[in-house]
Order: sequence, then C-alpha cells, then structure tokens
Amino acid sequence: MWLTLLMAVLALIYWCRWHRQSQTLENIPGKYVLITGCDSGFGNLLAKQLDQRGMRVLAACLTEKAAANLKKATSSRLQTVILDVTDSQSVSAAAKWVSSRVGDEGLWGLVNNAGFGYAFGPNEWQRREDFAKVLNVNFLGLVDVTLNVLPLVRKAQGRIVNVSSCGGRLPAVGGGYCPSKYGVEAFSDSLRREMQDFGVKVSIIEPGVFKTPMNNTEPHINNLKRLWENAPAEIKEAYGEQFYQQTYRTSFSSNNLNSKLSEVTYCMEHALTAVYPWTRYSPGWDCKLYYLPLSYLPTPITDYVLSRSAPKPAQGEKQT
Repeated sequence: MWLTLLMAVLALIYWCRWHRQSQTLENIPGKYVLITGCDSGFGNLLAKQLDQRGMRVLAACLTEKAAANLKKATSSRLQTVILDVTDSQSVSAAAKWVSSRVGDEGLWGLVNNAGFGYAFGPNEWQRREDFAKVLNVNFLGLVDVTLNVLPLVRKAQGRIVNVSSCGGRLPAVGGGYCPSKYGVEAFSDSLRREMQDFGVKVSIIEPGVFKTPMNNTEPHINNLKRLWENAPAEIKEAYGEQFYQQTYRTSFSSNNLNSKLSEVTYCMEHALTAVYPWTRYSPGWDCKLYYLPLSYLPTPITDYVLSRSAPKPAQGEKQT
C-alpha cells in the first residue's frame, strides 16, 4: 500500500513538473533574439531553428563567409552581423546595430554561445597567454556582449541564455577552458538575481561533450603538440614522452562525442520560449549521469574517480 502511494505521489510530482515546463509563451513569433557564435555548431543550428519558428534572429558571426552561408539557409527575417567578442569596439558596434534593429521593442533574447576551446592539457604546459586566449572569448567576451545589450533586454523583460559546460561544474582537464566556464556560472548566477526585479530571466546551458568544431580533434592535437614542443626540458622529463604520446595525442576521438546538437539547441529554445524556463539545463547523458553527479560527491571521491582514468607522469610517484 505504502509503495503504491509513494509511486502515485512521484507520478503526480513528475506530471506537475512536466506540465509546468511544457507551457510556452504565445507571442514568440516576431520577437528579436541575438545569438553569438553562429558560424557553426550550436549557434548556427539554433539560428535556423528559431528562424523556422518565426522569430527575428540577429545572428552574430565571426566571418563574412559564415554569415553569407547562414543567410542562404534561412528566411529574410534572419539578419547577420560580424562580431568578434574579444574586440570591445566590435562588440560596441554590434550592440548599436542591434539597438537600431529592435527599436522600442527591445531585445527579447540574448544567447551567448560563442566559445573557444584551444588546448585541453596540463596546466603546467601552458602559459598565461594560452589561458587568456580562452578567457577572452568564453568569459570576458560573454560579459562584454551582455553588458552592452542588457538595457535592451531589460526593456523587453526578456531572456539571457549563457552557454557554460559540464566543465564549468567539474574541471576534468587543465587549461583555460574550465576556468572560463566557472566564470560563466558565477556571472550568470549573480546576473540572474540582479535581473529578477526587472522581469528578466537568466538560464545556463551546461552541455556534455558534443561533436562541434570547437571539439574538432586535429586543432587540439596541433595545439597540444605545440605546447609540448615548446615546454622546457625539465617539464618534458617530468611528464615523459609516453604521457604525451599515449594519452593526449589519442584522447580526442570524434567517435566518443555526441553528434546530436539538437539536444542542446532545444534546451536553448526552451529557455527562450517557455513560460517557466529552467535555471540550468544539462543536455547530454554524459553530463547527467557522470559529470554532474560526480561534481556533487566529496572531493576525495571525485579526485579518486578522475585520477583512475588520468595518465601518470614519469616522475609522478608520491614522495614519502
């Protein structure tokens, strides 16, 4: 009897959550949404997805070629702008362009999607400028874009969707990527609380590992190769050639990546169009079943699990 009652209560709770989250806004067609990083990957797919839904997409691309290709694949509603999020002048100019398009209506949605991975490798192999390359795109660029268009979002009482990562909850690899995503998490949380009284909702997307150009195997291998070749002799001796060869040159396999990008873009769309958007979205089973649960465990357990699959440097034995 008690088991039946418990199952009934759980089913009711699940149904209530599903019903609440399935409610969408009715006046979505015609609203303006700015998306950064539309050259490829999540941003490109989301731009097409929202365009088909009747929204007026303002797609920010890094190159003219990518902008032209996106225009060919979408309706006349979609407009493009060239934006380098690491260049404050480019961000300011894009914000003025957005303002001229949205007018008094304001900007309903901002999707900070532009991202950069560079090199996933040991921290000791990298230099300050290697970290800066990633932070300037993933964190400082995101902040710059947000601050420049925030008045337009406030005017529309709209939505801000910031793309973080499972790496923003569990730093499983060295380099600037995970710190940049931790920054996105902190900025988004503080911004969400600040914007509540203005009617603006802020959501965070924390994808698992998906097959996008940012996760392309070859560039990462080339960057890691450069880091390794430029490392001091003492570093190479401490880690060892086997550490480099057997682990970091073979660990980025596209066969292990999730290629269903729509899992992420549907979360983005829900954050923009739902009456009650989630604060956080975690697309990808690897994120739901591995990265997030592991991030909540006690630190010694998390460290043990991650170290089991990590390579061992040549001089990595503990000193007694």
